[in-house]
Amino acid sequence: MRTHQLVQSWLEEQLAAGHLAVGDRLPGERMVAEQLGISRASAREGIRVLEAMGIVRAGVGSGPGAGTVITANPGAALGAALRLHMATSHLPIEDIVQTRLLLETWAAAHARPAAPAMENAAALLEAMESSAPDEKEFLRLDALFHVALADAAGNVLIGAMMSSLRESIEGYTLRLTRTLPDWAATSARLRAEHRDIHNAIRNDDGALAAKMVANHIEGFYKEAGFSGA
Repeated sequence: MRTHQLVQSWLEEQLAAGHLAVGDRLPGERMVAEQLGISRASAREGIRVLEAMGIVRAGVGSGPGAGTVITANPGAALGAALRLHMATSHLPIEDIVQTRLLLETWAAAHARPAAPAMENAAALLEAMESSAPDEKEFLRLDALFHVALADAAGNVLIGAMMSSLRESIEGYTLRLTRTLPDWAATSARLRAEHRDIHNAIRNDDGALAAKMVANHIEGFYKEAGFSGA
């Protein structure tokens, strides 16, 4: 077993036993090394891998924010891995579109009208509608809006997967957007569809919201010239 796997297994055991919890600080490198019978350099490497995975957050200096704290950011590692696989073309865009449809229609169907994330979604709609953002800024707000809808469904894993997926295809989506013949018309249509989806969820009509989301996703890719949608 590699060193970082030893550190990961040790942390899993500590969490499962209740000795550590989210928000707690990890013991120092020396203590981790002694408990596992490894060098401090190896313990440091293992902790850095945990940080890259979004499991811990390293603080510097002294005071309340210092030390390595156990956190919960499952989207961090997922997003990084997906971006790399997109760059190597090991994730066909057809699969990305189908995964978006599966995740986002489920989320829309199960989103709770009174969930706090719906207020966040409403604020993002206002940001998209109150100005004329360029393609990159619009897509950033668009991604956050769709992630907010996923969060409103209350499934933490679906939310993390959605956030990671949207982050990983940001560059590809931007390139698709720049092939559109009339961005102003497309962005106006997308904003209207966002508002309709949001209203359907607010009215507790998950079936309608899911259907609208499917049409919304497929319509964008088809308009951008992607025939696999």
